[in-house]
Amino acid sequence: MDHLARAHELLAAHPIVDGHNDLPWALREQVGYDLDARDIAADQRGLLHTDLARLRAGGVGGQFWSVYVRTDLTGDAAVSATLEQIDIVAELIARYPTHLRRALTADDLEKARAEGRIASLMGAEGGHSINNSLGTLRALYELGVRYLTLTHNDNIDWADSATDLRRLGGLSAFGHEVVREMNRIGMVVDLSHVADGVMRDAIATSTAPVIFSHSSARAVCDHPRNIPDDVLAALPANGGVAMATFVPKFVLPAAVAWTQAADRNMREHGLHHLDTTPQAMRIHEDFEAANPRPQATVATIADHLDHMREVAGVDHIGIGGDYDGTAFTPYGLEDVSGYPNLIAELLRRNWSEGELAKLTWQNAVRVLRDAEAVARDEQVTRGPSHATITELDGRRIR
Repeated sequence: MDHLARAHELLAAHPIVDGHNDLPWALREQVGYDLDARDIAADQRGLLHTDLARLRAGGVGGQFWSVYVRTDLTGDAAVSATLEQIDIVAELIARYPTHLRRALTADDLEKARAEGRIASLMGAEGGHSINNSLGTLRALYELGVRYLTLTHNDNIDWADSATDLRRLGGLSAFGHEVVREMNRIGMVVDLSHVADGVMRDAIATSTAPVIFSHSSARAVCDHPRNIPDDVLAALPANGGVAMATFVPKFVLPAAVAWTQAADRNMREHGLHHLDTTPQAMRIHEDFEAANPRPQATVATIADHLDHMREVAGVDHIGIGGDYDGTAFTPYGLEDVSGYPNLIAELLRRNWSEGELAKLTWQNAVRVLRDAEAVARDEQVTRGPSHATITELDGRRIR
């Protein structure tokens, strides 16, 4: 039985909706948003994980483009940079209309699939992007942002990050209000990057399904960026979806210590550890030549998905590769063309085609549709919140 051929057939009918791709930030960092210098209609191998031909080869039918900005950008500077990220996504869609289609709703995803185009959605990565303003949150929604990752790698005033020191133990009062307002407008709550307490608080508060746009299973790899089993087990009652990521340092235990050393090496060279510019990649490659890197594989990711299916159920899992947001990728999943290899591995593990259709397409579409339904109901009973962090939390943490 040719599992790879079957995988391609399945993805033709039920393409991947990927929860997280950092192409917009890579374009900012590498070429200052000059799309002539990084024309994704041309082969970008060696420079980017993403181009149009490889998206097609990978069976991608829906992509949440991350409009991420670094956490050292704060206040109005973070908002402005987020707007620039939104702008480049709009430019990509306008430049490549036969390949990309702007998508705001679940119906838009279905229309894009029917047209043979890739539905292009946006997710903002980090609550610093709203600068403690519910009005800014609503403005981002109006500009097309359909999820907000509550934190990135550092704490914000109203929520703890998974990779920072705990301050609040979860969400502050204003953080709860952010979640409620997201429910009211139809913006999906994304819990990747957040601390465990924030995960639990947000699920308890949210009346709409949440997602983890790019997080894997902590029971398989004990890293704070991954999801503990009790949270995975809470997803069925919430309706949410956990989208497994491919980042080796989050999925392969042997890669955790190696990555910490590689990150230190980057900082010693005066570069941010998340830098993926050609200069940074040369430094990574030199480090790797001297210190062979533990290699995650397709099977590594499949192990996470097996566990996530067992704990959360097949209706509550998806895929969020984090391409162009990581320096390293697993063998067999080197770039966005690799998704068929993962589907073939799951077929070898006796996943049914119905289960795989849920993983790739149906679960993500359902979450959007459910969030839209919750928003319609809530807008009947309440209007926009104008609460401030000073009113609800008394003072800012920083």
